[in-house]
Amino acid sequence: MDTDNTPQPSASYEVLKLSQGSTYHRYDNKEVDALHSYLLPAVLDVLEASVRAGASRRLLDLGCGNGSAAAHLAKKGFDVVGVDASEEGIKLAKSRHSGLRFFQASCYEDLSSNFGKFPFVICIEVIEHLYWPRLLLKCAYDLLEPGGRLILTTPYHGYLKNLALALTGKMDGHFDSMTDDGHIKFFSERTLRELVMEAGFQRVDFRFVGRIPAFAKSMLVTAVK
Repeated sequence: MDTDNTPQPSASYEVLKLSQGSTYHRYDNKEVDALHSYLLPAVLDVLEASVRAGASRRLLDLGCGNGSAAAHLAKKGFDVVGVDASEEGIKLAKSRHSGLRFFQASCYEDLSSNFGKFPFVICIEVIEHLYWPRLLLKCAYDLLEPGGRLILTTPYHGYLKNLALALTGKMDGHFDSMTDDGHIKFFSERTLRELVMEAGFQRVDFRFVGRIPAFAKSMLVTAVK
């Protein structure tokens, strides 16, 4: 995979947190929450189908936040390693889920040298927070074994959904510019597919979760190295 033209963070840049607090997912919330209620069943469907086809149950949660999703997957029998750039998130993850492995590290680092390769990398509602989403996908690609699978979710943005938001006067609330953190990238199926394929992934597949597909809350993309 040729990455010579991949934009790099400047030396003075302070690395963004891989996971941010939000209305749905707060660092003071130990358990899975409203956001996870429609995301995790879809993630588990993909994981379990791959396990039935012969994959092992090892995975890396890239952008694990406070560890609640990783802990939920561990209860389902998966061997989970959680990584996040947030010192606050990792501190809470370690204190609340002491039997699991959590590490503070950024997707802008060479994580595969430190953590090895995995049959699965999951990345739940992270990519929309990053200035350099290509570097997240490069990191995920490097962390996967040959034939390994990326499972990534992000809020869905499509024509009909955006039109409905505009017509109902909810556009400002959806694309909220008044918060100090939050989402800075907004993907459609087309743009996310293009980005994932550009990173070298194959067999890219989408499903839409939360509401009917045209108005889905999020999209889940799976792709194979």
